[in-house]
Amino acid sequence: MNGFPWSAFVTGLAWAAAAALAVMLVTFAVALRRGVHRIVDVAWGIGFTAVALTTLAASAGHGDPVRRLLATGLTAAWGLRLAVHIARRGRGHGEDPRYAAMLAKAPGNRNVYALRMVYLLQGALVWLVSLPVQAAQYVPGRPSPLAWAGVALWTVGVCFEAVGDAQLARFKADPARRGRIMDRGLWAWTRHPNYFGDFCVWWGLFLLVPDTPAAAAATLVSPVVMSLLLTRGSGKRLLERHMADRPGYAEYRARTSGFFPRPPKRAAGRGRR
Repeated sequence: MNGFPWSAFVTGLAWAAAAALAVMLVTFAVALRRGVHRIVDVAWGIGFTAVALTTLAASAGHGDPVRRLLATGLTAAWGLRLAVHIARRGRGHGEDPRYAAMLAKAPGNRNVYALRMVYLLQGALVWLVSLPVQAAQYVPGRPSPLAWAGVALWTVGVCFEAVGDAQLARFKADPARRGRIMDRGLWAWTRHPNYFGDFCVWWGLFLLVPDTPAAAAATLVSPVVMSLLLTRGSGKRLLERHMADRPGYAEYRARTSGFFPRPPKRAAGRGRR
C-alpha cells in the first residue's frame, strides 16, 4: 500500500504503548509520594513527547527524514510547552478539584482507582491520539503541500494555545481583576482558545499522514477522538458546566463563540467571574 511498512508500524505501536505506560507509571509513583494526583496533567504533554521520540527511534530506516523530524519536533514542542505551562500553573496548589471529587466517590482503594481511571486511561488516550504522529514516521516520500498545510495549521494551534494561556495568566495575576470573567484578547473571540488550539494542533499533525491514504484512514480516529474530548468530553463541556453559575458568565457566553473564533457580538459591558 504505497510502500507503507505496515509490519514495522505495528511493532512501533507496541513501543509507543510501552512509552506512554512508562510515563504514566512514573507519574503515578511521583503522585503517591507527593500526595496529589494533579501532576498527571503535566504528564499528558510529556507522554506525547515520549511517544514521538520512541517512535522516531523505533522507525529508523523507514519513512522520509523531513517528515519524521516534523512529526517528532512539532509533537515535542507542543507537548513540552503544555507540560511546562501546567506545571507552573499548578505550583503551590493542592489537589485539583476534579480529581478530589472523583476520588471522594472511589469504591475501594482510592489510589488503585486513580491508577485505573486516571493514569492508565490517560496513557491509553495518549497512545490513541498520537497514532498520526506514529504513522508519520513511516510514510515514504517527501511531504506534500497538504503536509505543509498541516504544519501551518499546527502553528495556528500552538499560537492560540500559547497566547491564550499567557493572556489568561496575566489577567488572573492582577488582583484588581479578581472575580471578573476573562473576555479580552483571544478570549473575546472564543471562550476556549486553548481547546481550539489543541484542535488545530492535532488536525495539523494528522495532515502529515494522508500522503499515504491507507495510513490516513487507519489513523483518522485520532483527531476525531481528540475533537470529541475537547468539545464534548473532559474539555469544553465540563469547564462550562463548572462556570455556568458564575455571575456574568451567561452574558459572556451569549456574545462569545463557544469554540471556533469569530468577532464577539456587541455587548453593553463586561461580566464578572
